[in-house]
Parts: sequence; structure tokens; C-alpha cells
Amino acid sequence: MYLVDYLRSHRVWFKTLLHPPASSAAKLASSLHVPGRAVAKTVLVKVGVDYVLTVLPATSRINMDRLCDVIGLDPGAVRLATAEQVTRMFPNCEPGAIPPFGRLYGLMTIVDSSLAEQSEIVFVANTRHEGVRMRFADYQTVEAPHRASFADPITPRAASPLRPRPRRAG
Repeated sequence: MYLVDYLRSHRVWFKTLLHPPASSAAKLASSLHVPGRAVAKTVLVKVGVDYVLTVLPATSRINMDRLCDVIGLDPGAVRLATAEQVTRMFPNCEPGAIPPFGRLYGLMTIVDSSLAEQSEIVFVANTRHEGVRMRFADYQTVEAPHRASFADPITPRAASPLRPRPRRAG
């Protein structure tokens, strides 16, 4: 089922946002002029023989040790899904465009607690050029994800040491 139809069937408020194709949640945030902490990115994780959809802010990354604690498995049993596995699990989505609704695909969804601090969230629909804005409370009601703290903020890369500029001749 296409995500917009799914949301309409649940009679919740949402707004579609057309934008240039975004290859990442951070680029989506930039394109839509939305803070990265309000943009939900999704990451499919292989858990033993099953899969779990994780949802976290674009400004964060998964802390695998904490995710393993949340799931209750040893770190060796949990890893990121491959591109082929993602394609197989989300056949009606463009590569890089996974909506944060694992329930639509028979998957458990775990959302990072920090995303719940946002009144509204933005995320991709089934394509890389269509975003959706909705209230987090409505997302929580429709998806009923497990909420846990498993993400760490992405720290900015350290600036490279300043190098003297070469002098121009003349």
C-alpha cells in the first residue's frame, strides 16, 4: 500500500512535500529547510533471521550496543541490512526512500526517544522526491512503535588544521 493512502485511511493530518530527490535524511532536511532533528530517517536492521525497522533523527546514528540491549540480543546477532535485503523488504519504495512505518511491511518498528521531543516530524514517503510532514503524536498512534533510546548525535567532523595559503606571485 502506498503510504499516503495508508495515512488517509487512518484519518490523520499530514502534508505531502514535493522536493528534489534526496539521497539522505540530512539532504531532505536541507532541501525542505527543516531542522535535522525533526527529520526521521529509517534504517533496516537484521536481527537474527528477522528484520526490525529503526527510526531516528537525521542528526543521529545508531548506537549498536544500545540497540542490542533494547532488542535483547548479543551484538553478533544484530547488523545493518544489505541493500539487497532492503530492496526485497520494501518492493514499492525507491532505493533510499523507506517510510517509518514498519507495520505496513510486517516489521516491528523501534523509534528513538529523542524523535518524540518533536511536535512534528518529516520523512520520505515511497519515493525520494516526496516527503511527508505529520504530528509525532499521530505517527505514534498509527504506527505504535516501540520507543527506546538507541541513537547518538552525529558529532561534526573535526576541522582540519589550518594550513597557510600559498602566496600569489606578483
